[in-house]
Amino acid sequence: MTENELAKIVFESGLNVHKALGPGLLENAYRECLYYELCQHNLKVEKQKPFPLVYNRVKLDAGYHIDLMIEDKLIVEVKAVEALNDLHLAQILTYLKLSECKLGMLTNFNTALFKSGVRRVINGILTDNKA
Repeated sequence: MTENELAKIVFESGLNVHKALGPGLLENAYRECLYYELCQHNLKVEKQKPFPLVYNRVKLDAGYHIDLMIEDKLIVEVKAVEALNDLHLAQILTYLKLSECKLGMLTNFNTALFKSGVRRVINGILTDNKA
């Protein structure tokens, strides 16, 4: 399955979660529900995946955790904030760089419309919210 096909499943699953729960909950509630939804698609989904930092060829445990890693191809960062900002973008850009994944998705569940809170990041480029 391609990154774009996975992104479409993530978007649709996130939409289902948002329709059921609405905005206003904590990030971990949305992450757990999205994880459940994605597992229903028989995808390999890793939740809170530890992510070491490699510095000077030494692997360091710096406490990084990727919210969701789908099929070792797609990184999903789950947020429940007033608005996505540059720090959120920097976080996913760093995860993409360190993991060598091509596609990442920032998902903010604290929005009236789920699609307004979704951003795709491809090779360091923020794109529109269409999965």
